[in-house]
Amino acid sequence: MTKEIWINLPVKDINKSKEFFKALGFSFDSKFGNTPVSACMQVGSKNVIVMMFEENVFKNIAGNNLPDTSKATEVLFSFDAESTAEVDELAIKVTNAGGNVFSKPAENQGWMYGCGFTDLDGHRWNILYMDMAKMPK
Repeated sequence: MTKEIWINLPVKDINKSKEFFKALGFSFDSKFGNTPVSACMQVGSKNVIVMMFEENVFKNIAGNNLPDTSKATEVLFSFDAESTAEVDELAIKVTNAGGNVFSKPAENQGWMYGCGFTDLDGHRWNILYMDMAKMPK
């Protein structure tokens, strides 16, 4: 049965994308998938893999055209934060690294605090701190 999942993501410039995500605190696995046109990013303590491929390579792998991320969203990547302060810090890091915070840090539904941002290629990401003690029963 399935043991792991890898997310594949098209990017315009692999080096710029790596620098952007490193600035946010993500790490890269140098063991596999790292070439001049690809990179293996690890996300979270469970090390979910996001394989970044430059767009021409990605299109060949996927066998399909890419959506225009300025006009459409195909997926929203969400990950957790350990505190509201971490959400606020990440929003600053995103801006400083050249990304766009499209939804400023704010409380949502009384038990979540988060923000939304786009990376250098317009892919949408969401970071959430969830206070489970306040979660409605």
